[in-house]
Amino acid sequence: MARFRKENNRRSLRAPWWDYRTNSAYFITICTLHRKPYFGAIKKGRMELSDIGTIATHVWYEIPNRSMFVKLGEFVVMPDHVHGILILDKPIGHKGILRR
Repeated sequence: MARFRKENNRRSLRAPWWDYRTNSAYFITICTLHRKPYFGAIKKGRMELSDIGTIATHVWYEIPNRSMFVKLGEFVVMPDHVHGILILDKPIGHKGILRR
């Protein structure tokens, strides 16, 4: 993680006191580079997905098929970012990778 921050001159937004493997609901925001509207456009008050926006939506809904202890909460695609809630729900005492 330190390497990533150094190369991109970014500080981590993660709380140093929190273990992100802990069962909880996590609010995720992912923005496009330079906030370019790759995911689509809002027309007449509705979001119209581009092909990339459709792919992003599909990939989001595939997460539970690839990670056995992850459930999905709400999800929304905007022109230049996505918001979603991931819920980690591992059995007590389970250690290991979250892949199936």
